[in-house]
Amino acid sequence: MVNDFHFTAPERTLYEEDRIQLTSVGVDIGSSTSLIVFSRIEMERQDTRYVPVKRTVLYESEILLTPYINETTIDEETLGRFIDAQYQAIGLGRDEVDTGVLILTGVALLRQNSRAIGELFAREAGRFVAVSAGDNLEAVMAAYGCGAVALSSEGQRTIMNVDIGGGTTKIAICSEGRAIDVAAIDIGVRLMVWDDNNVITRLEGSGSNIGKAVGLDLSCGRRIETKELKTLAAYMADRLFEIISRAPLTEENRKLTRTQPLTYAGQIDAVTFSGGASEFIYDRQTRHFGDIGPFLAEEIKARIAQKGLQLLRPSAGIRATVIGASQYTVQVSGSTIFISPLDIVPIRNIPVVVPDFALSDADIDADVIRECIKSALSRFDLQDTKSPLALAFHWEGSATYARICTFCDGIVAGMKDSLSSGNPIVLVNDGDVGGLFGIHLKENKQLSNPVISIDGIELKEFDFIDIGTFVPSSGAVPVVIKSLVFPTPMNPPSGC
Repeated sequence: MVNDFHFTAPERTLYEEDRIQLTSVGVDIGSSTSLIVFSRIEMERQDTRYVPVKRTVLYESEILLTPYINETTIDEETLGRFIDAQYQAIGLGRDEVDTGVLILTGVALLRQNSRAIGELFAREAGRFVAVSAGDNLEAVMAAYGCGAVALSSEGQRTIMNVDIGGGTTKIAICSEGRAIDVAAIDIGVRLMVWDDNNVITRLEGSGSNIGKAVGLDLSCGRRIETKELKTLAAYMADRLFEIISRAPLTEENRKLTRTQPLTYAGQIDAVTFSGGASEFIYDRQTRHFGDIGPFLAEEIKARIAQKGLQLLRPSAGIRATVIGASQYTVQVSGSTIFISPLDIVPIRNIPVVVPDFALSDADIDADVIRECIKSALSRFDLQDTKSPLALAFHWEGSATYARICTFCDGIVAGMKDSLSSGNPIVLVNDGDVGGLFGIHLKENKQLSNPVISIDGIELKEFDFIDIGTFVPSSGAVPVVIKSLVFPTPMNPPSGC
């Protein structure tokens, strides 16, 4: 069954070669901007799987200001022409791209938009991973994509990444190579847009509210003065730095906050910025785009200097959320697995969630397992998903009946909403106990949902998996892992 997986040219199969190349594309379509990055991923066979050994960016598109028909409906025809033009610019046909990731954020997630955008990529179905990124997931993706997560793994530093986009700002606190706390606020550089004559042509509700907070009655068709823009930018920077400093929320910030506030109370060693405003903060852009970006950046730089914050330069700015391109890794499961019914596989493009289970203790608490799952789902904006997802974990300690029973109780409780939609329960661990969990869920707990419990597989956050058909001769299944590959700093970051 593994040999049924092909790439690029139809006559080639993945397992026939020790070293392969995949052409990958990352597409990020958001409320304010859209962009495409093409990459080449070189994979090398190591033991029973392929691992990436080199990633090369082949082409980065210009930043497109996301086109609209009206206030909430994206102009898919203009967007489609932009996408086609990028394929033409690099000289690739759609069938010459092996894999990719489509990231939708903000307004792009609205039903009418996501359906229309999905149709633009209908030919890539099965090869592309679609990521619907709400506030929490977008904060985490930006932190990974700009390199803040990688920086936090060096020298035991805690890094705060502030991703300032067109409509919102997402904040992630990163420690020991993970994003441990996230928040989002209604501050963005394109809450208000104006033309060459400084006449407002687009105004978001949050922009209007911020205007009222500083005594300005903003509306489309009104001319905006430079002095007023500086006043707005100063107010936005003040609200943002209240969040950054983790001070108690003022009433003004409560009105702007989109998520639960940050809860991490430890020391922050350094700050990075990503998103559109970061291009001005790090002096990578001087051109004005009819938005408040340059004004907000100046206010932010002034406050960084005043507060003596250590500012690090990230590896990516406005392209942070799309810098990761989907790649394939192939592994073969262990033989101690459980699949019921057998026709539940193959399944494709299942998002992987990695809860922070503490399984080293002799006793396992089902309530703690449940809350770990809920926390992980919330962090990746999957708490309301109606689609299947996979729970990945590293099993520690003995596999006694009591521990397995309690663990499975917590799993079922944490996955209650997904299971109520009829989804299968998918468990993936890197040990050799997959079969025990599956048997317990089906035979002891009499779970009516399909169960897939496989082992011998290593997964991480931002993985998506395909699980192939059961191979009776080996008692295993082929697993294709599609990952978002994020950069790691090649050189020590410079201050700014």
